[in-house]
This record gives sequence, structure tokens and C-alpha cells, in this order.
Amino acid sequence: MIYVGIDVAKDKHDCFVTSSDGKVLFPVFTIQNNREGFDDLFSKIQSVSSEVSNIKVGLEATGHYSYNLLGYLIDKGLTTYVINPLHTNLYRKSLTLRKTKTDKIDARIISMMLMSDVELEVLLRFIISQ
Repeated sequence: MIYVGIDVAKDKHDCFVTSSDGKVLFPVFTIQNNREGFDDLFSKIQSVSSEVSNIKVGLEATGHYSYNLLGYLIDKGLTTYVINPLHTNLYRKSLTLRKTKTDKIDARIISMMLMSDVELEVLLRFIISQ
């Protein structure tokens, strides 16, 4: 299984891609919040797995900043979870006593949440069946 964590912002998104065995496939990288950036992300995902059923993507619910990316991922047939930022924050705090919070750390935390299946049933889930 491949896990993709995305921390969404207004102009750019930080992304992290890992496998189920914990191997970092792509360390945190930044894409622009536009079609070119989305295509870059998707090409990286496809380079590690061409089977969309083998991929889980998680991104924070940030209102309208994530809508275009969410639509793009759904159109590509990827299982995509929209995660409440409060859940991300609480999960991050449960892992460390440090008060470190950056977009790059959050991208990694989101992928870890997907990997651990923590409370996924309470997340808003989008699945496109083909």
C-alpha cells in the first residue's frame, strides 16, 4: 500500500509519499495549487504504483483551498480522505511532546494517520468506484 499525505495551503501543498513498510518513497516536496502541480504529484504517485486501488491519499480539510486538488484526485480514481485539521493536530501531539508544527511535518503526519488507520471511519471519505 502507498500512503500520500498532503498539507494544503492557499498557494502550495506539501506532500509526502511512503509505503506500508515505512519506506520513504518521496520525502516532503512542494507542489503549486494548480493543474501543473497536481500533475506533478500524480506522476510521482504513478511512478511508485500504477494500481490506484493500492494508494490512499489524505489531505487536511481547509475549505476552498483543497477543492481543486480533491476533485483532481477523485477524477484520477484515488481513494482520498479529507481529514479534520483538529484530528491531525491531536495525532501529532500524541506522538511527541515537542511543540513542533510545520506544513512539512503535517504532510508526514497525515500519511502516518492513513497508515495506522486511526479513526478513518470518522473521516469524510471519498471513493470513486470504477
